[in-house]
Amino acid sequence: MLEPLPTLRTPDRPASALARSLPASEAFAWLSAGWRDFRNGIGQSLAYGIFLVLLSYAILWALGSFGLLYLALPTISGFLIVGPFLAIGLYEKSRALEQDERVSLARMLSVPDVSLGQLAFAGLMLGMLVLFWIRTADLLYALFFGLAPFPGAQEALINVLTTPRGWMLIVVGGAVGGLFAAFAFALSLLSIPMILAERRDALTALGLSFAMTVRNVPVALTWGAIVASGVALSVLTGLVALAVVFPVLGHGTWHAYRAIRRIEE
Repeated sequence: MLEPLPTLRTPDRPASALARSLPASEAFAWLSAGWRDFRNGIGQSLAYGIFLVLLSYAILWALGSFGLLYLALPTISGFLIVGPFLAIGLYEKSRALEQDERVSLARMLSVPDVSLGQLAFAGLMLGMLVLFWIRTADLLYALFFGLAPFPGAQEALINVLTTPRGWMLIVVGGAVGGLFAAFAFALSLLSIPMILAERRDALTALGLSFAMTVRNVPVALTWGAIVASGVALSVLTGLVALAVVFPVLGHGTWHAYRAIRRIEE
């Protein structure tokens, strides 16, 4: 009889794992780490934040110029979706600080060529999510107030805040927006840092970001609340606080990725 062939064994390779069920308090450790990275080379992060403030003013000015200022609130909420993409340079700074490498503003503003295509594709996907959300908000208003010509931002705001239809719109819009935001937040939260650190393709990174978030709902919700609070603070200060809030949250998001994504290097 023929003897069976010996089983071929391949050497074990380091495997990457996803942390599961991190405590909600871990989110505050990410915030603290983000503040530490912000202070380490504060001029670079602050310049990054100031640029984002100017970009936000330019977007609001464009909306006003085209008579679309009523879309400012959905646009600001959409910022929570595309924010991780806008923080690419902050991730690079945090990564460099982790490895005790020298970091400069020029390095923060440059994107590795190997990741450029995937980052562009992920940015396109996230941008489409924002456009979809803005269109949904527009359709919800039409559903409650009819297909009459839009009355203007001021009258629309009065309609929403002072009429029974407007109150129902707030309830329904909040529920729909909450579900949409939760899904989009899970997709976008950790995908961009993953593309930069692991050279993942965009679709894989988006899917893994969703999986990592679902496996860590309590801490993800806490981090989401911190981010939303930062955005609200920025709005209340006329976006001035965004110059500090955004870099701190961007650096913190990198540490969120590193904490949830356990990579054996």
